[in-house]
Amino acid sequence: MIVATLMGLALTAPISSAALAIMLELDGIAAGAATIGCAAQMIGFAVSSYRENRWSGFIALGIGTSMLQVPNIIKKPLILIPPIVAGIILAPIGTVLFQMTNSPAGAGMGTSGLVGPILTISDMGLSTNVLIAIGLLHFVGPAIISLLVSEWMRKKAHTFWRYENRTIRSGSNGSNKINERV
Repeated sequence: MIVATLMGLALTAPISSAALAIMLELDGIAAGAATIGCAAQMIGFAVSSYRENRWSGFIALGIGTSMLQVPNIIKKPLILIPPIVAGIILAPIGTVLFQMTNSPAGAGMGTSGLVGPILTISDMGLSTNVLIAIGLLHFVGPAIISLLVSEWMRKKAHTFWRYENRTIRSGSNGSNKINERV
């Protein structure tokens, strides 16, 4: 969980997560967790922001780079939560149940140019089980979890802002009235 979260955040930050993974010599299970965390950031942002960015943003974030979200993260840091949650949930599943591994070069790449999944195949071998694990843990899982969390957060934010934009005034007869602020 920790490796996935930190590497995912490094991927989205304006630093080289691939260089960091190579420098730290992440390999094996740790590299598998890092790849899942990075994939969760990329696919998570792509799916969570589809409403605003449509297909071009989906592709740019999903197989390009999640660094495109840095200006949005600075404005609203809470948008980091959905992909982080996806990585936190999926990394233990990938490392414990699927024994996902990767090389240092693939650990910090996520789905960028499909390097993370390709190097996972290179490290684990090409088999149906590996392809299913990659599909679930690098693409489908992050998409579903991030979408669910982001939609829940949008709903809660809407409720929160609606509540915050109301004032409670006491009426002359002792009753409380809720008035919308304009």
